[in-house]
Amino acid sequence: MPTAKENTAVRNKYTVKLKTIVAEHELHPLHTSADYDSAVLTTADVNRPAMQLTGFYNYFDPHRLQIIGRVESTYLDTLTHEERLVALERFMQYDIAALVICHGAAPFSECMEMAEKYDRNVFITNEDTSAFQANVIGSLHHYLAPRQTLHGVLVEVYGEGVLLMGDSGIGKSETALELIKRGHRLIADDAVEIKRIDRNTLLASAPELIRYYMELRGIGVINVRHIYGVGAVKPEGGIDLVVRMEPWVEGKAYDRLGLTDESEEILGVSLPLVTIPVRPGRNLAVIVELAAMNNRQKKMGYNAAETLASAHDAAIDAGTL
Repeated sequence: MPTAKENTAVRNKYTVKLKTIVAEHELHPLHTSADYDSAVLTTADVNRPAMQLTGFYNYFDPHRLQIIGRVESTYLDTLTHEERLVALERFMQYDIAALVICHGAAPFSECMEMAEKYDRNVFITNEDTSAFQANVIGSLHHYLAPRQTLHGVLVEVYGEGVLLMGDSGIGKSETALELIKRGHRLIADDAVEIKRIDRNTLLASAPELIRYYMELRGIGVINVRHIYGVGAVKPEGGIDLVVRMEPWVEGKAYDRLGLTDESEEILGVSLPLVTIPVRPGRNLAVIVELAAMNNRQKKMGYNAAETLASAHDAAIDAGTL
């Protein structure tokens, strides 16, 4: 096999089966390799092999999904049969993950000949190259995103993904249950699987085995979807706010104005953090609702604490206070 300068791309420790991407994007197989059922993709990047077909293989990464569009097809069409054969044989000698031909263009006979010779996966799609490339990159980022699992409860409150965190037994599930009764939706209880799908966006869900289940001390395990209906659950959602629940400590100075912004970092993404002290008599569900609405309001440009502080300073300057 020909050699190329080492590609510096870091292999992802997560993988997605090639057949999953093929099914999701309705790719039509022209030739599948003997190991097609077990073939995996390890990087969210794709490659348009125009340079490689001209013979330039420096920093070529065969692990990427290879996409042939109009540019590559037009270039190959300008070559003679012998030149196409040489170009495609050199390309297929690399252990490419798969080749996708866009625009429903008829594959060159030389391409199929080399695919059979080197046992490569070749597919065709009727989608435009740009549209397919954008869609498949989005899918790969979703499947191969960095991830971690946290102990907590994730609920959607007024469209805001609120992650409830705190020590075991603090009342996270009970607060979430009250929120569900008030019309909000459960995403995950106890174990929250979080993915970073782009630089500033987190997407979370529950592990498949315990999806839509909750565990409540004294009651046991319940299925929220079966008891409250499909409107009470959501398979996945973003995280917009972290609410940390902790036991009330007498004498501890808690934020009473909201002028100090706290944050929690998850997978390198900084999220606004609200700390709620817990003690008997506090309606935590209502407080979480208020925290979600206040966070939404801040994102829309209004901060009640800053507005009040500004009015207070203006009154002092004017001598009316």
